[in-house]
Amino acid sequence: MLTSHHGNSQGSPLALLDDGDRAPHDAAAHARDGGHVLVVGAPGPRLERLTRTLRATGHEVSHAPPGEVDRRMRQAHPDAVVALDEHGAHLNSGLAVIREVRAASAGRALPLLMVTATPEPAGVVDMLRHGADDCIPEAFDPGELSARIEAKLRRVPVPVESLPRDPRTGLYSHPHFLDELDRELRRPEAARHGGVLAVVSVAEMATLEARLGQRVRREVAERLAGLVNGVSPARAESRAWGGLGSFCDRLGWDDDGRLLMLLPGVDEETARRGLERFAADVAGTRFIVADENVRLTPAIGWLPLTGHTDGTEAVDQARDAVQEALRHRDLRPVRYAPWMRGAPHRHRPLSALLRPALSALSPVLALLIGVAAPFLLYQQTYALGWDLGSAMYWVVVAGLVLSALLIVLECLFSLDAGSRPERPGAPYPPASAVIAAYLPNEAATIVDTVESFLRLDYPDELEIVLAYNTPHPLPVEDTLREIAARDPRLVLLPVAGSTSKAQNINAAVTRVRGEFVGIFDADHHPAPTAFKDAWHWLSNGYDVVQGHCVIRNGESSRVAELVAVEFEAIYAVSHPGRTRLYGFGVFGGSNGFWRTDLLARTRMHGSMLTEDIDSTLRALGEGARFAVDRTLISRELAPTTLKALWNQRSRWAQGWLQVSLKHLWRGLRSPVFTARQKLGLFVLLGWREVQPWLTLQILPILLYSAWRAGGLHRLDWAVPVCVLAVLFTMAAGPVQALFAWRLAVPELRARRRWFWSYFLVSTFFYSHFKNMVARQAHLKEALGDRQWRVTPRAATKAVARR
Repeated sequence: MLTSHHGNSQGSPLALLDDGDRAPHDAAAHARDGGHVLVVGAPGPRLERLTRTLRATGHEVSHAPPGEVDRRMRQAHPDAVVALDEHGAHLNSGLAVIREVRAASAGRALPLLMVTATPEPAGVVDMLRHGADDCIPEAFDPGELSARIEAKLRRVPVPVESLPRDPRTGLYSHPHFLDELDRELRRPEAARHGGVLAVVSVAEMATLEARLGQRVRREVAERLAGLVNGVSPARAESRAWGGLGSFCDRLGWDDDGRLLMLLPGVDEETARRGLERFAADVAGTRFIVADENVRLTPAIGWLPLTGHTDGTEAVDQARDAVQEALRHRDLRPVRYAPWMRGAPHRHRPLSALLRPALSALSPVLALLIGVAAPFLLYQQTYALGWDLGSAMYWVVVAGLVLSALLIVLECLFSLDAGSRPERPGAPYPPASAVIAAYLPNEAATIVDTVESFLRLDYPDELEIVLAYNTPHPLPVEDTLREIAARDPRLVLLPVAGSTSKAQNINAAVTRVRGEFVGIFDADHHPAPTAFKDAWHWLSNGYDVVQGHCVIRNGESSRVAELVAVEFEAIYAVSHPGRTRLYGFGVFGGSNGFWRTDLLARTRMHGSMLTEDIDSTLRALGEGARFAVDRTLISRELAPTTLKALWNQRSRWAQGWLQVSLKHLWRGLRSPVFTARQKLGLFVLLGWREVQPWLTLQILPILLYSAWRAGGLHRLDWAVPVCVLAVLFTMAAGPVQALFAWRLAVPELRARRRWFWSYFLVSTFFYSHFKNMVARQAHLKEALGDRQWRVTPRAATKAVARR
């Protein structure tokens, strides 16, 4: 006689069926159409016996080996699943099967019975907690198995949306989440101790839904919730700091697949940092959504609960903040502000009038702040008995000597800059190039640029992604579409609503297929082997490598000629020298190559005028390794007029100031950087911002000295220290020009006249020009003038390569 699973059995019913190949008479007599059962298990005698038992008790049976569950379910949707636990007491296989069944969209609500050979209580509890509906020993009565299946099939399923909370994922449905939020808001504010509401969407939702259907909405919300709770494969640091789950009290989802978070009792700064870390974890994780491996870009809107009484209104406001976050795609959580509801920015009339006026007068302001104010300070302190002006004289002399010494050191260290590894550390993987373009500005050159990328030599797959924005359709788009139809390597990615290069890159990074990404402006023509050369660095332990940008239109004008030599001084001398001197490199946004995973979780911030430097320093702060390679060439266009050069350098100088204000103090306190690297940060981000104002102090000190001596004619101009300091400072220019010529690319090294011209212009004009630009940029940043002025592009004559 067969016993139930609570008793002992003298033999397995599967074994009895093996003997007679028949089910017991009483089970067969009560059998009826039990529906379609999917049996999950590895082929073998156990699977065959279970299949015969189910068929003998009136069920239609199909089979799925582990790993094939979702595919078989889509072929024929079952009414129930019965799975074999292959490893018995160890339960590894059983839990894996449970996860596979529940991960399939068709398997979420299906009855799931586990058949195990050795049902230990702890193992049964584990399987039930992980999603099994029942667990039955292999020594079961066939009638009991059939009855258990039928009992679950007769149960009227309750949609998850109708439950207050999904028991499997812990997600509240939208109405029930609002109930929970209203309950929290009804508590007295004194008892709440702050609290934050956050809404999370993903930028790729529309694309995923168009390709895979509406089911991805819930799947995406579940994957995000799993990461909050530490279930998904997030980065190691996420697990170390505990994740948002340590203070996220309730999670829900809405019909559009957005994740709703309630974080009670959390102050705003803690919540913001936690949401930033969560966004980085999401961006750095590859998710399985509808059987596809996808990368997601989270867009997080949030607001404090203080002052709110209506949960629905609070969620709507957080959704408005989400829309702003979706525009930038830079992973930064956006705090709700009233203007996001459609109201225009309101500035005080006085401020609106003063800002452009003061910005236009910034050269005069620089003289007032940098010359007049110090002169008056020196006079007043002298009247009080302190000779501050004389002390500042020695400070300025020391500063000038230090600046010149740093230039000479960079030149010397550039001679022994690290060379590229001779061979790759791993086979060449698929790679991607991202060209960021504002199309109206690039229309004359973009086709030539795209064609140059399609001629690149790379041994594996190389896709070329043109991520562009344009306010209106342009004829050149038809030409680009024709090229894309002819060559599938070209991917056109219009980025609607984009206002910056950073947004274009952020939109592209989740779409690319390459293991590493090269980032380029729309006028760049990389050398044929650029991607092969970059992989030599990346496959040997580096995360980012910055190449050498060479000017290709130096013959267009005197300004372009000047910039061509300056770029050699920057990319062939300064960058390699600084990298070796201080132990890290910078940039990475133009002829820069990133590991895709790092760029995906770092992104670029469009609010930064030099977004590539900001991204590099954030990556360095996480421990990324950065190389600079002056032999990794890409040729670009230089500004051809003094006005265009002024606008470009003004943006660069203001961007450097933004980066310095954001990263200098943080970097100096960071345990990630060594003492040598912190010295480099201080020079790169601190001293470079002080130096333009320090050089200007020559004028007030000179005026002060003349005032004290009774006139300029009474000054002794042959003070040895001053003369030596001036000579040493002026010698730094020729030294840098000499090293730039020595290390320049061949086509520019042949232009000796350009280097002599650069030496003269730089010594007597250009250095002062750049200091003026830097001082004006400081004042613009203080006034809040952060307008991006586009550098115009035009098809021009290129420098002949020799």
